[in-house]
Amino acid sequence: MLFLWVFGYDVWQLYSVKTPFLCERSMNESFSLGDKNQVHYHLKNLTKQYLYATLIDEIPIQFQDFNFEIKIEMEANQQKNVDYTFLPPTRGVYHFGNIHLLFHTKLGLSERKFSILSPMDIKVFPSVLHLKEMEWKTFQRNPTNLGVKRFRRIGHTLEFEQIKNYVSGDDYRSINWKASSRKASLMVNQYEEERSRQIYCIIDQSRVMKTPFEGLTYMEHAINAALAITNIILKKGDLAGLIKFSKNRPSIIKADRSPKQLNQILLSLYDAKEDEGDADYESLYALIRNKLKQRSLLLLFTNFDSIYGMERNLSILRKLQRLHQLVVVFFENTEISAFANTPANDTVQIYENTVAQKYTFEKIQIVQKLEQYGINAIYTHPAQLSLQVINKYLELKSRGI
Repeated sequence: MLFLWVFGYDVWQLYSVKTPFLCERSMNESFSLGDKNQVHYHLKNLTKQYLYATLIDEIPIQFQDFNFEIKIEMEANQQKNVDYTFLPPTRGVYHFGNIHLLFHTKLGLSERKFSILSPMDIKVFPSVLHLKEMEWKTFQRNPTNLGVKRFRRIGHTLEFEQIKNYVSGDDYRSINWKASSRKASLMVNQYEEERSRQIYCIIDQSRVMKTPFEGLTYMEHAINAALAITNIILKKGDLAGLIKFSKNRPSIIKADRSPKQLNQILLSLYDAKEDEGDADYESLYALIRNKLKQRSLLLLFTNFDSIYGMERNLSILRKLQRLHQLVVVFFENTEISAFANTPANDTVQIYENTVAQKYTFEKIQIVQKLEQYGINAIYTHPAQLSLQVINKYLELKSRGI
């Protein structure tokens, strides 16, 4: 009888207040792909009891976290803020459902469930934080990364800058004889680097880009890198464009440097979908041949699993190189590279290490094969992708290629 009385008293404490908690979820209007995004929970205990609560949120299915819970202890009438970090693995719309609170008193003989209706949809866009980070590294006054710096190149390009007095060391071929005759002293034409070059990021959406690395696929890494390099291109005064291709018909955003161009490319990257089949390089070549009339820089984000896979498309790559300046960007499989360097203790491990080393060696052969035909290649760790691509763009721009 004493136990039943204590149990009934505990239940009465839990259910004596109709609304025991206030709980609000707050977050940014959109999430950033592959970055840490904070979600804030504001709770208030409306009872006069010291409560032990477990907060369970119906988080989006994309996170694949089926044991999400936050343990909280709250005194009577206390308010508390709780933060949780989410790392989105893909782009798209993420749906947050209701918030559930399971709580009990110090006696702990019973537990009550209290649900709060709080549905919310959040869009996950390519990483804007990564974009800002790469912009800062590129335009900072004293860069710490080799090659990531701002160039001003004086040379014979298409854009005239000014006429200035001749000084020792100036190219005598730049002497402006008409201006010199008017001034009665030697004057030379000075040029600046051309600021109207077209640069296209080409995203391969086929199955070869589905390999995961640190929670993101190669395609997601390529999308973040494409957005970062697009921002740098526009800041440098060049024209940025985007091409997406797979087994279906490729799509294109023509190169431009208008204020709306970055946002248009961001939305297009947000809508990019991975396909199951192999990429159609013939359709890509036909699109570039028909749509790109001016020689451009093409940054092709793809992946080759073997030298055979590269050689199947080598003829198309060589044709693109003749028409434009092509840079092929593909990825290092870091797990296989690390496995190839592990010590072997038996025959099976020796065989496995040999296969891994063969795979790594083929990647190096692919780079050598592409460079043999004058095609620039970047074979990079996925985490260093944006930095390597920006360095290559700045290198080609400074050399006037």
